[in-house]
Amino acid sequence: MASALGRLARLSALRNARTSPLTPSCGPGSTVTPARAAVSTPSGAILPKPKKTPFGLIRIALVLVPFLYVGTLISKNFAALLEEHDIFVPEDDDDDD
Repeated sequence: MASALGRLARLSALRNARTSPLTPSCGPGSTVTPARAAVSTPSGAILPKPKKTPFGLIRIALVLVPFLYVGTLISKNFAALLEEHDIFVPEDDDDDD
């Protein structure tokens, strides 16, 4: 029941631009007040800080580098296969004129 009411409230907020939390309420000079439902519970309690992942950039590099290396090996071997079977062979043009 509560989730249905939440969906209904979101739909009505999308249909009516004046009730949107990011639009000014009345004409020029009024301030924009963003809704911050992600930092509090429906009862008003403040949620704890999100867990921070340590060594994020190192983990990204540890995943990115091997997959880039494997990708280059696959593309190099596939290019050699294409050239071996004369499917795609670049022409050697002598433009030394």
